[in-house]
Amino acid sequence: MTDYLNDGQQDGPVSKSQRKRDMDALQDLGKELVELSRDTLKKMQLPEDLLTAILDYKRFTAHGALRRQLQYIGKLMRDVDPEPIRQYLQVIKGESSEHIAWQHLLERWRERLMADDAQSAAFIKDFPAADPQQLRTLIRNARKEQQDSKPPKSFRLLYQLIKEVIPEPGKPRPVAHDGAEDEA
Repeated sequence: MTDYLNDGQQDGPVSKSQRKRDMDALQDLGKELVELSRDTLKKMQLPEDLLTAILDYKRFTAHGALRRQLQYIGKLMRDVDPEPIRQYLQVIKGESSEHIAWQHLLERWRERLMADDAQSAAFIKDFPAADPQQLRTLIRNARKEQQDSKPPKSFRLLYQLIKEVIPEPGKPRPVAHDGAEDEA
């Protein structure tokens, strides 16, 4: 069993109280995991036994069974490095500084694109995956919406397009299934 809880910061034995606090912290992390959707859990690439225990928790309805299953999840968490899980949960919740910086980047790009036509060429140069025609159409429509004081439908769609093109740090990207196999 890998001991991620005692990472060598202390030279002496860990007190019983500290071990209990560490186990409670892992169980609390397990509580956060059981609240996630099945799809999100599968993207996290958790160990098979932990994923199965979390999915079993979702099936149970009796209070006692739920409590015991959370304790079991906490026990399984002892063999897993909890730090990547915590980081992923922060990204999902939007609490990580990387996620916030990414959102600010998306917003800055949208503002730049709305302000100047020359910025669309720079955006396409930096992010060649973007569809130039769709980008220009959304910019034109968003400007017209602002001018006519209409609801910002294209303005929002422009943000979504930018969001699809600029990858979010720390979050797994969806795998494209285009029929071509990777050549290694």
